[in-house]
Amino acid sequence: MKPFTTEAAVAARELTKLYGTGAAAVRALDDVSVSFEAGAFSAIMGPSGSGKSTLMHCLAGLETPTSGHVFVGSLDLAGQPDRVLTAVRRDRIGFVFQAFNLLPSMSAQDNIVLPLRLAGRKADQAWFSTLTEFLGLRERLAHRPAELSGGQQQRVALARALVTRPDVVFADEPTGSLDSTAGTEVLTLLRHCVREFGQTVVMVTHDERAAGHADRVVHMADGKVSE
Repeated sequence: MKPFTTEAAVAARELTKLYGTGAAAVRALDDVSVSFEAGAFSAIMGPSGSGKSTLMHCLAGLETPTSGHVFVGSLDLAGQPDRVLTAVRRDRIGFVFQAFNLLPSMSAQDNIVLPLRLAGRKADQAWFSTLTEFLGLRERLAHRPAELSGGQQQRVALARALVTRPDVVFADEPTGSLDSTAGTEVLTLLRHCVREFGQTVVMVTHDERAAGHADRVVHMADGKVSE
């Protein structure tokens, strides 16, 4: 089976995800087919329980669908061994979470390069400098998370997601823990990452204002795409 188009950074075909079994089973995703263009800022939007987070987790290789296929570029994740899925998550996908997920004992710089250290790789110093300058972090690299504002912590999380030059960055409610000003700044930075670096961003949100920053909005309801 081939992916939808060669332009898709990540795509789902006939994706179904069930939790539980028998009459008590919950159908979180119901035969979802959707693709996300490379070099674009896309949002997945819907109310709680619509399936948007489950879709993101399946697309990112964090959860295994009950049936169907997920493509990262031309790679079909279905049936891949754990070592391949681990390599995809490590090398080809970046994550930005609502709760930042920074290690409190580490400096901003060490948090940013952590994915590279775990992979046994050294940072590309030119890219690291470009990234931290772009995100306004050059003067904050020695600070620990507790010494940074919420907006600055999310910038560190964004730098960490981008430092490996992933194929796609998944952002799960990235402004949910921020005030409106800091949230707008983070969304603007995501928008600029797409424009300046050609990055692919797929954001999950329930916030219409956040979704308004995206090139495209995919709406979900009851486990189905309703765009």
